[in-house]
Amino acid sequence: MSEIRDTVILGSGCAGLTAAIYTARANLKPLVLEGHEPGGQLSITTLVENFPGWPDGIQGPELIENMKKQAVRFGAEFKMNHLVSVDLSVHPFRLKTGQGEISTRTLIIASGASARWLGLPSEQALIGHGVSSCATCDGFFFNGHDIAVVGGGDTAMEEALFLTRFATKVYLLHRRESFRASKVMMERVIAHPKIEIMTNTVVEEVLGVEEKSVRGLNIRNVKTGDKSVLPVTGFFLGIGHEPNAKMFHGQIDLDEDGYIRTNDNVLTRVPGVFACGDVQDRRYRQAITAAGTGCMAALEAEKYLEEHGH
Repeated sequence: MSEIRDTVILGSGCAGLTAAIYTARANLKPLVLEGHEPGGQLSITTLVENFPGWPDGIQGPELIENMKKQAVRFGAEFKMNHLVSVDLSVHPFRLKTGQGEISTRTLIIASGASARWLGLPSEQALIGHGVSSCATCDGFFFNGHDIAVVGGGDTAMEEALFLTRFATKVYLLHRRESFRASKVMMERVIAHPKIEIMTNTVVEEVLGVEEKSVRGLNIRNVKTGDKSVLPVTGFFLGIGHEPNAKMFHGQIDLDEDGYIRTNDNVLTRVPGVFACGDVQDRRYRQAITAAGTGCMAALEAEKYLEEHGH
């Protein structure tokens, strides 16, 4: 017989940890499965300056650790475990993990969305040191810098346009000749005096690994084969995010890009299953909005359990 929990939370980023704090304070004794990326995207972020209550900013991993300690203080249980499969057609819901099976009366999905990266070793080494996947989060740190954005869709266009508020110059790099972005976004980018578009261009290396700071990009023109160094001090990925929700395909509603569809902010079509944070938020993707929906999911789970006599 598997253990039956009142609530299980999938994910340990801002959404999952906030849900853990609220459900623990409601004495629901939540179990948090930390997943493949414990702490979520904040765990690879350096200084966070836009989370309320930290006037001088706070390091991303420290913020996550503080939230985790707060949840543990109220009785949340954490396991370094990941979900293998889930059955939402039965109640209590059945979760198969790498360490066994768990049954739960409510499920809060806070599994987040993973930024897409180019996969370069130098890029990975410099995440948080000049390489970023979030212009809204990190653009402020590049005031007066020359920076580059890679991508060909609306995400890249939005990132490039946002970064012109801070950067002296923004290079928009795309591996193809044509862009996937909408016409209106392309027109804005083309018309902006701070943005220079470089098509048929791929990044082969991010320079500055030894210095722990971006010093430029080794780029190559895929048509001519010409190689050169682009002298930038910031590098932003604008190639989108991948919501961590594939496991729920066919059991709850996902949109065309794989994000969980929710009603009334956090309700899925399966009663007792709630989704919060970046796994269902394709628009804002901020730590504070993730925390807000984590709170909502926790309150909804508490309400559901009360209504069903638990």
